[in-house]
Amino acid sequence: MNKIISLLNKLETYVDDYSKTNTAISEGNVGWHIVHSCLVINSVVGSVMKSDPALFKKKFSLKAFFVLLFNQFPRGKAKAPSFTVPSKDQSPESILNHINESRRSVMSLSKAQKNQYFTHPIFGELNTKDTFKFLGVHTYHHVKIIKDILK
Repeated sequence: MNKIISLLNKLETYVDDYSKTNTAISEGNVGWHIVHSCLVINSVVGSVMKSDPALFKKKFSLKAFFVLLFNQFPRGKAKAPSFTVPSKDQSPESILNHINESRRSVMSLSKAQKNQYFTHPIFGELNTKDTFKFLGVHTYHHVKIIKDILK
């Protein structure tokens, strides 16, 4: 939990740069990456909190194993689901609202049962522990992209 909160704090430091772009790095601007990260956190936590832990089925996923082991996603290999794609109209205030909502989501995730889960389209079912790890890796992935945009 602390890692994700720390990453959200890091994202907050980039809010003033929300409109900056570097199309050699990403089509999205800094604000897009911040809000996308928040939308992922909020939607994943929402799914976990609605899940029935009795239905969790652990299956080995080689892709999930490597992503969670090495703490990184390859760039440009996946397309964001439509519900995690930010609107084009962002303001510093709306971005801060997303970050604050994500902080609340992370706090609620810390109260989830061990085998509450969400189903990732590539990695399969991830329980609460793996969900925290996934969200940390995903958010850090976007922090690195933001850093490259701002170089």
